[in-house]
Amino acid sequence: MKQQSKVWDRFAKRYARSPVADEDAYQKKLQVTREYLRPDMEVLEFGCGTGSTAINHAPHVKHILAIDFSAKMLEIAQGKADAKNIRNVTFQQSGIEEFSAAGKTYDVVMGHSIMHLLDDKDKVIAKVHDLLKPGGFFVSSTTCMGGKMMIMRVILPIGRMLGLLPLVRFFSVAELRDSLTAAGFEIDHQWQAGEDKAVFIVAKKAG
Repeated sequence: MKQQSKVWDRFAKRYARSPVADEDAYQKKLQVTREYLRPDMEVLEFGCGTGSTAINHAPHVKHILAIDFSAKMLEIAQGKADAKNIRNVTFQQSGIEEFSAAGKTYDVVMGHSIMHLLDDKDKVIAKVHDLLKPGGFFVSSTTCMGGKMMIMRVILPIGRMLGLLPLVRFFSVAELRDSLTAAGFEIDHQWQAGEDKAVFIVAKKAG
């Protein structure tokens, strides 16, 4: 986590200033997610970055615990929450791999723009499944680069070795779906704004 934290700390201010790449797609993902939210829900978001998604969903749930391994990202997130007087989001420095909580704790777990940055996505998906209450939902938006951008398979590892770029894993949408169903999830919703865009998935735990 320490190396990853340093990389994302370096990117934090630039990341916070960057506009959303596809605002319409982002708003649609927020809208679909809200269809699964209720005022009594406990929500976990991992890889929360500068907190925009957690802050957007905060009025629709009881509480959100938003975690990220970048202290600088979390500083920006807390500032944004304070500016909007959002009091039901708690920001905590942690990676999902190190995160500890009692099993079957959350109604919804969110992981956006993070699954391809994990060392072992299957292990994390299994952990998310365990953290969810029966009938709970895992909501994710993931860049799937399996079979694409072959030059990036060379550049990214070099950048990571130099401490300049984060870890990036390459897998396809089909491989991500297989990982989710192998962990015991059922795909409840799937959408992409385009073939080269992130895949948005809502996966349900049996309950």
